[in-house]
Amino acid sequence: MNTLVTGAAGFIGYHLCERLLARGDRVLGVDNFSNYYDPALKRDRVARLAGHDAFDFRAAELADRAAVGELFDAGDFDVVYHLAAQAGVRYSLKNPHAYVESNLVGFVNVLEGCRGHGAPHLVYASSSSVYGANEKVPFSVEDPVEQPVSLYAATKRSNELIAFSYAQMYEMPITGLRLFTVYGPWGRPDMALYRFTNAMTRGEPIDVYNFGRMRRDFTYVDDIVSGVVLAGDASRGREPSDAAGHRLYNLGNNQPVELGRLIELIEAALGVTAQKRMLPMQTGDVVETYADIDLSTEQLGYRPTTSIETGVERFVEWYRSYYADRPHKALA
Repeated sequence: MNTLVTGAAGFIGYHLCERLLARGDRVLGVDNFSNYYDPALKRDRVARLAGHDAFDFRAAELADRAAVGELFDAGDFDVVYHLAAQAGVRYSLKNPHAYVESNLVGFVNVLEGCRGHGAPHLVYASSSSVYGANEKVPFSVEDPVEQPVSLYAATKRSNELIAFSYAQMYEMPITGLRLFTVYGPWGRPDMALYRFTNAMTRGEPIDVYNFGRMRRDFTYVDDIVSGVVLAGDASRGREPSDAAGHRLYNLGNNQPVELGRLIELIEAALGVTAQKRMLPMQTGDVVETYADIDLSTEQLGYRPTTSIETGVERFVEWYRSYYADRPHKALA
């Protein structure tokens, strides 16, 4: 298959590119190397992908309409995987315009690229954050999601609504994936597992919000990528009229983990005891995430297999290896 992956230098995008290349697909990756966190980590990811003959890369801003048009002119794509986005809940309080430009303007430009070039299938990353402060668990794609508690969540919900309208107006096959707390090797420095591991390695205290009364549906990156690929393959072999439409799925582990348990596993992997700084809930955060994946299992064949114990061990092993011979690269 001939594929376009936006956000290819990002955490999930990098792992997706590796999976697609390993099975023989051709991949054009694109990223803007934003400085939300140190771009050196992103460049190191791309450097690993560059060794594949079937991989090509372009640096581009998806908010630039002309640049996106050039991307789609470069290839006749079977599937477009749109993972690029301005991530993070707390950062949206400081820099809201970055979310509008990347998550809204960039998203519409990708949709227009798919429409103008007849891309057979667009798969895009939404987020569990769209569920906001919903108290009913597990979260189902049938649940109401009209009360986002952060700008990031609002932009992701907006993506879903815009994608639905494009699918209806232009008979485009589009699949949205609500991703739940993805973690693993090459992960993002702003995520709890990375931040905790870094601080504990340095003997520094960790910030534990909501006094530790948090639960997250931590999902290992390999399991997420399996779901993304399954979604991308779902429309293969169908007639265009049958494939058209907007579909939504949850990709999570279906097993929420308490924050205290995550910290215990990091302590065990590092052989240290965490110094905890207990803090109140942060603006835009939620107490629990929990994915109902019945629909994803039934229609996509999605089945996560990696336990939190195994996943944390693999992350810590990567972290130690990656920073063994280079200075630490923190958030920008």
